[in-house]
Amino acid sequence: MTPGRGTIVLADDPFKGDDASRPWLIIGTDETPFHGEQYIALTLSTKTWHDERVPIDGDDIIDGGLPKDSSILPWAVVSVEATRIDRELGTLDETLVDTVVRQLGSYVGLERR
Repeated sequence: MTPGRGTIVLADDPFKGDDASRPWLIIGTDETPFHGEQYIALTLSTKTWHDERVPIDGDDIIDGGLPKDSSILPWAVVSVEATRIDRELGTLDETLVDTVVRQLGSYVGLERR
């Protein structure tokens, strides 16, 4: 399995212990260093406490799905190792992926003038 940009994967959650997993959105491309071994990803969450979360609507999911209503947290970036991925859950629409990547870019100063 080599998930591409826009794929939602279920993988270990390094912040919650050995037996915990969560969904992640792969945002790296096949041009990313070590593609196939590790992936740049954003955290998905069922929490709704933050205004800048990006909800995932049913229309945003191209195939597959999520077990619960979820949002993307564009500020929560991780590197997911391929060996930690359990399975693919689905794929998101490219427009939504582009939106959250632009939002991440604004957080790290790419839109400064």
